[in-house]
Amino acid sequence: MGRLFGTDGVRGVANADLTAELALGLSVAAAHVLAEAGTFEGHRPVAVVGRDPRASGEFLEAAVVAGLASAGVDVLRVGVLPTPAVAYLTGSLGADLGVMLSASHNPMPDNGIKFFARGGHKLADELEDRIEQTYRAHSSGEPWERPTGAGVGRVTVYDEGFDNYVAHLVGVLPNRLDGLKVVIDGAHGAAARVSPEAFARAGADVITIGTDPDGLNINDGCGSTHLGLLRAAVVEHGADLGVAHDGDADRCLAVDREGNEIDGDQILAVLALGMREAGMLRKNTVVATVMSNLGFKLAMERAGIDLVRTAVGDRYVLEEMKAHGFALGGEQSGHVIVLDHATTGDGTLTGLMLGARVAATGRPLGELAGVMERLPQILINVPDVDRSRVSTSPELTAAVAEAERELGATGRVLLRPSGTEPLVRVMVEAADIEQARAVAERLADAVKSALG
Repeated sequence: MGRLFGTDGVRGVANADLTAELALGLSVAAAHVLAEAGTFEGHRPVAVVGRDPRASGEFLEAAVVAGLASAGVDVLRVGVLPTPAVAYLTGSLGADLGVMLSASHNPMPDNGIKFFARGGHKLADELEDRIEQTYRAHSSGEPWERPTGAGVGRVTVYDEGFDNYVAHLVGVLPNRLDGLKVVIDGAHGAAARVSPEAFARAGADVITIGTDPDGLNINDGCGSTHLGLLRAAVVEHGADLGVAHDGDADRCLAVDREGNEIDGDQILAVLALGMREAGMLRKNTVVATVMSNLGFKLAMERAGIDLVRTAVGDRYVLEEMKAHGFALGGEQSGHVIVLDHATTGDGTLTGLMLGARVAATGRPLGELAGVMERLPQILINVPDVDRSRVSTSPELTAAVAEAERELGATGRVLLRPSGTEPLVRVMVEAADIEQARAVAERLADAVKSALG
């Protein structure tokens, strides 16, 4: 059996892979592991539990709450809120544990469980491994100590979470958004109430789409993975910008007033320049993954800002930021982390800060994003190959070296084994898309030859 925890919690088809029994068992195991680690020592433990609007979140939330309470943990149910809201409330309320039920941008039948440690930070891999081991031990019949009487956890509905989180978002903005017209696509997800409310309180004139969740329509043709509706709405209403979230609202993509997409790299570039101007870009550095566009790297070089790259995944961006005290990082997909104000990617905060930059400068978003030029990028997935030999194949090493010589300083090559499938991803960037495509196809052939 494979590892339950992936790079972002436990995910699967709800009631098939991710069952009520699994949700309950993992919650009990998490409570026991954190107790053994000393997290609960000297006080009665408290957990914050939230979810996105998926129908399956209703029964999974009930299972998680039951598991935690049965293990002696008091539970604050905050209801439907974004993942970063659960992280924020876990920290601001001094809770020992946070639990979010969401499968992010995945389709509705999926769901997931994500745990946060005290302070609202993602659990370390070592703790996730121990939770999984404890869960498997309990599932195989190993007994565990069950509190009784006054020792069982109490469950409270915490409705104040919505207002507390929105007030936090608006309170950290460098300036108001008065005069801006903004279209928000909430993906019929966890940001459907939060994001429009936050933008309105910050002074924006708000138009909404994708903000009527019914438990079944999350991410369905809308949100950050389907920008067509947002593009059309921004142009139709003559808005200054559009903001699109994913299902759990930990990411944000944008659209300028002409309907052009502004991706995570461009958002990072705009925010990096604004934060440096305000003296908030610590160590003059921004963190991004190896998949960020070469155009972003070149833009940061021109601006005199240092760039640190990490493996793909916002958890690796966050680890690098925390380890070295950096203030800003993110991914091309729109996971942007502003560490002074959030412990994880926060799509609503990102959109607000982007709007604040437009309002402060008086310049259109498209003009601000023009600080970087997205170079053409070709990605080819090569299946059914031995991904473990990507870095050790002499034939591939030679092919990559030849490609890099051809592309020079205005191109880039990345061969990356998939973390979940038997395939290798070939990514090539170049100033000319036809050159990028030709080089990528040649490298894909080399991968098949060397690793097939």
